[in-house]
Amino acid sequence: MLRLAVLALGLAVPAAPAVAACRLALVLALDVSSSVDGREDRLQRDGLAAALIADDVVAAILSQPDFVVALNVFEWSGRDEQVPVLGWTQLSSRADIEGAAAAIAASTRRSDDFPTALGSAMGYASTLFPSGPACERKVIDVSGDGKNNAGYGPESAYRYFPFDGVTVNALAIGGRLEDLPGYYRRTLIRGPGAFVEEAEDYSDFVVAMTRKLIRETAAPELSRLGD
Repeated sequence: MLRLAVLALGLAVPAAPAVAACRLALVLALDVSSSVDGREDRLQRDGLAAALIADDVVAAILSQPDFVVALNVFEWSGRDEQVPVLGWTQLSSRADIEGAAAAIAASTRRSDDFPTALGSAMGYASTLFPSGPACERKVIDVSGDGKNNAGYGPESAYRYFPFDGVTVNALAIGGRLEDLPGYYRRTLIRGPGAFVEEAEDYSDFVVAMTRKLIRETAAPELSRLGD
């Protein structure tokens, strides 16, 4: 009788909810080097927050409810100036996305007087993945308005830091006179399907970031429709 009672009790205990798998670990890197003034920094943070909650981006992020997206955001400038903005956050609902966007919009830059150490930013970004969830894909999305001018470049970062299985995409903000998009294509992006998005200036950041996030976060069969 005792055995039957234990079995009955076991049947009455509800099963634990299934844990969603992760399809994408996405690291967003925001340029806060000295070439970015206070107004541009605010346009970048508010633009990223607005892009995250855009209807098409929300739909892309939530396109596979059982196979979610995890997000991490940091700001970068000089060789030792990488500062967390948002730790690893699972985006499994609109509320999760809105919470992440609110945290980004409420953030403020730590410094504004350091150069553009792009290689250091990439090296730092690569070290974030081990502390995050195990995901099918790993993507770094780096925004910037200038070329590397401090320390080692992205090529050295890719040589000495753990980038196996990591795709790097870029958002070039302005810089057409010095061919910043071309520089990013030659030296920064890496991995299958890597691409460069372009923003005319920081006022265009939200539009460009929206396009970029849709392409990066949509389920594979959906993202191919835009190719």
